[in-house]
Amino acid sequence: MSAPIRLALTMGDPAGIGPEIIAKAAHQIKGLVQAGRVELLAVGSAQALRQAGAQLQLDVDGADAPLRVLDVGPVPGALAAGEISAAGGEWAYRAVARAVQMVQAGQADAIVTAPLCKEALHMAGHLFEGHTELLAHLTGMRDGVMMLAHGNMRVSHVSTHCPLSEVPGRLTPVRLRRVLDVTLDALRALGIERPRIAVAGLNPHAGEGGILGKEDGLVIAPIVQEYATAGHDITGPWPGDTVFIKLRAGQFDAVIAMFHDQGHIPVKLLGFSIDPATGRWQAISGVNVTLGLPILRTSVDHGTAFDIAGQGIANADSMVDATEYAMQLVEGLRKVAVPA
Repeated sequence: MSAPIRLALTMGDPAGIGPEIIAKAAHQIKGLVQAGRVELLAVGSAQALRQAGAQLQLDVDGADAPLRVLDVGPVPGALAAGEISAAGGEWAYRAVARAVQMVQAGQADAIVTAPLCKEALHMAGHLFEGHTELLAHLTGMRDGVMMLAHGNMRVSHVSTHCPLSEVPGRLTPVRLRRVLDVTLDALRALGIERPRIAVAGLNPHAGEGGILGKEDGLVIAPIVQEYATAGHDITGPWPGDTVFIKLRAGQFDAVIAMFHDQGHIPVKLLGFSIDPATGRWQAISGVNVTLGLPILRTSVDHGTAFDIAGQGIANADSMVDATEYAMQLVEGLRKVAVPA
């Protein structure tokens, strides 16, 4: 039997739903812990996790708890559920920084992140647009790639947290090759031997032969042809309004999106379960994966949900998905690392 997969679960902003969904997710996959397949370490505020556990009547720090807790405090300033604060941002930053150190030191195999609040992060003096950029800074790698996954919907992004006006300038041959390379590696780690990847166009109708924009023909098409000539099953540019339908139909294993909303909207539209009677979302399924860094990180595909923090009603499905996805990727990478 292989060694247990060691996952560091960062709490994100402890004033959000992070502590609650970590406690719930750990108990939902308790069987995997008991079977020796995974070890879970919650990194953040031990007090916030214990408060969530007490409210939910779940054991989070006893002898039989399915996870251990690593406190990264003390952090000055009070926390209040649902409130944005510099203290919450500092707790979130320290949790991620400690988890990165653990992976780099060989003490953990991957990081699974609960959501942080960008405003709180900035209030604490850590001026990053989100987890992806923070992880790039902590690891010294500036070319990480965000991939969202929900079932067979896998979408990697050429650009993410930037104004739309900057997107065309970020679409370069070097960047597109980088996104394709790390996406190919991730799909192989997931057990897909010959990945089929569709590259979405930047402009409406993939530029309509240059009438609606030149980037699709000048930048995207030559790189797609380069990879196809090298033997990869990569096609495009495909119109952005139809390529995700083909992905959902199983015609591709992943899509390369050009910018944040192009890739996020279709995945989140499918990942959020809505109660038709009330119009409120009931559950969220989906995973955010950071590719191309020297560490492996998965995350929930939602925010801090301050509006329901501290009420014990947060859904932990996305946290479970992110944890299981991290396990699957670690297992795949271990197989790649062992010669046949």
